[in-house]
Amino acid sequence: MKAYTMRKALAVAVAATGILAVVALPSRAEDNPGALAKALSEASVSLDQGLKASAREGKPISGKYEIEEGALQLSVYTMKGGQFSEVIVDHKSGSIKKAEKITDSDDLKNAQEQSQAMADAKVSLEKAVDDAVKANSGYRAVSVTPALEAGKPVANIMLIKGEEIKKVTEKLD
Repeated sequence: MKAYTMRKALAVAVAATGILAVVALPSRAEDNPGALAKALSEASVSLDQGLKASAREGKPISGKYEIEEGALQLSVYTMKGGQFSEVIVDHKSGSIKKAEKITDSDDLKNAQEQSQAMADAKVSLEKAVDDAVKANSGYRAVSVTPALEAGKPVANIMLIKGEEIKKVTEKLD
């Protein structure tokens, strides 16, 4: 009987750990638009405002709202003097919560690609996001990522309205 109880306790512990691990993973808008839409209701700072706020830490090169460890977070990648940082902007006040140098190899690779896309951009990400929101009534921007398409810089912007997701592209040149 004792062995059965220990196995059962171990199984419960493993299951609980697995559930916690899944909850702690960042959530992308595409994966669970309902959860992000619900969490966004508590955010008074728009994505373009978050990009603007992060500029004191460097030039914004991408930004997104995400669910991180069960909480809404506004994350902006910035570049300053060849260094890349992730800036966390308070989604209620617009103040900077923290800024950390990007060291993770995947994140660093993404930041370098985004920086290259922004190198020839004549339009800021904030303006691209603002234009996309104005052109899509009722939608809210949740992410912006620059890229090169046919050698030209563009901003890929994800918009959300309720659980509906829309992806638009704005030219940056």
